[in-house]
Amino acid sequence: MTEAIANIRAEALLRLQAAQDEATLDEINVSVLGRSGALTEILRAMGKLDKEQRAALGQQANAVKKELEAELAARRAALTEKTQELRFAQEALDVTEPGKVTQPLGRLHPMTQTYREIRDALIGMGFTTFEGPEVEYDDYNFTKLNLPQDHPARDMQDTFYVNERVVLRTHTSPCEARALLTVKPPFRLVMPGRVFRVDEVDASHSPVFMQMEGFIVDRDLTLADLKGILLTFIHAVFGEDVKMRFRPSYFPFTEPSAEVDVSCTICGGKGCRACKGTGWLEILGCGVSNPHILENCGIDPKEWKAIAFGVGVDRITSLKYGITDIRLEYENDARFLSQF
Repeated sequence: MTEAIANIRAEALLRLQAAQDEATLDEINVSVLGRSGALTEILRAMGKLDKEQRAALGQQANAVKKELEAELAARRAALTEKTQELRFAQEALDVTEPGKVTQPLGRLHPMTQTYREIRDALIGMGFTTFEGPEVEYDDYNFTKLNLPQDHPARDMQDTFYVNERVVLRTHTSPCEARALLTVKPPFRLVMPGRVFRVDEVDASHSPVFMQMEGFIVDRDLTLADLKGILLTFIHAVFGEDVKMRFRPSYFPFTEPSAEVDVSCTICGGKGCRACKGTGWLEILGCGVSNPHILENCGIDPKEWKAIAFGVGVDRITSLKYGITDIRLEYENDARFLSQF
């Protein structure tokens, strides 16, 4: 048995040195040191020997077992280290190598771009941003703006009612009432925000859209001041070559009131489908604020005057970029937005 143990040791050491993977090491461990392994079988057969022989062979077998276990552990550690080195070599990155794939970059939504152009143009003329709540009291949305409960002009607003006293604002004009009650005149304010109206969704209508309202309170304001501000604003947004015209109109908040047109940004005023052959495009409404609005908010209309204008951001966006369907501006289709 002494010779058999020596042979098992020699053979096992050779196999361990030659092993190149974990599976081979596991097979050696099972075939030599396992419950049915060669060395284990010898230890079981020692029961037939006398006491002195069992002691000598047991000592030899245990020494070989410890040696092989140590060698097995060392070989396993060496293979693990080698495997890691190979994996690291394969996964190594050259950080100095130029990138091969260009990651797509995000960009501003066209309405955001237009909003910022409008905002910056007005801030450049001395306006300050003023905001109000989207869920608004009926009193601010209508009554204080010269639209009492029985006023027929209320029918112009298709309103979402939360209850009898609260609505989703139908325009940004409630900010005018809030400004008159909280800001000491004179002032120039630009009032941006979402507004809501009961409307069917189609190429030119949406129940939710964004407005920006300009509101100025000062002494001795006239329609001429309003026209000069709007001409400067239009040139800043559309370019110096764009022309402007006023058309008489009606709004319950202003008197006199006007619609503002610009020469068609698509055909340059020559006439096309976008402007229906007229060469002009409507962009906003404006006027001199009704004195009753000032009175309703505690401002003396004999001392102070106000002028106002409101513009739809989606409308200006469509005109600037030739967008024929307003729904494209709200659907967030990446294929569409990537064009801007």
